[in-house]
Amino acid sequence: MTEPVTLLDGRVTLYLGDCREILPTLGRVDAVVTDPPYGIGAGTGIGKVTKEGSDFRHCEQWDDNAPPRQLFDQIRAISRYQIIWGGNYFDLPPSKCFLVWDKIQPEQFSLAMAEQAWANIDKPAKIFRWKSMSINGGAPKHHPTQKPHDLMGWCIEQLPAGTETILDPFMGSGTTGVAAVKLGRRFIGIEIELRYFDIACRRIEEASKQADLFIDPAPQPKQETMAL
Repeated sequence: MTEPVTLLDGRVTLYLGDCREILPTLGRVDAVVTDPPYGIGAGTGIGKVTKEGSDFRHCEQWDDNAPPRQLFDQIRAISRYQIIWGGNYFDLPPSKCFLVWDKIQPEQFSLAMAEQAWANIDKPAKIFRWKSMSINGGAPKHHPTQKPHDLMGWCIEQLPAGTETILDPFMGSGTTGVAAVKLGRRFIGIEIELRYFDIACRRIEEASKQADLFIDPAPQPKQETMAL
């Protein structure tokens, strides 16, 4: 593990390394919002590449000595809330709240018409319907399993009020970090592959310089006339 990169006066901390080694060094965080590697037919395995040529991040690190349940127990131990994409593939406890991404135009992303995120938040299941033809606002896709900015921002907004620090132990190209920065949250990201780590650093830094795309501007004060 190298020294972490910090941005926004320490509100963002990005680690290049194996999340299994870095997680024990972190303190408590408010929430984990993450998209671990998973694939069709993966069952309870994690990072099982089932389609030739697929590039699931972290897939090389999982073996029988590091079962998914062990990692997810670690994630749940350091965070109050969790949103875990592909949670239907993993050995997680029952939950009444699944967040569903209805792709509407699945041919733009994959053969799956929808994806599910397991969540431990106290609300009923929610559906996000993605109507855009582009996953990245017309910009090039940075990662093979990249999700839309709007989707990850919507996930963060499902968390209870007061959720300030977001952790993504499978940061990839940094989409969750971009969404967190645009929503004014603190963010901690971990990525094992240097090429995606560098992309994430650049994207999150650029996002911090842009106007907020997720939060509506606060209403301006309006002078009211008092009836006499």
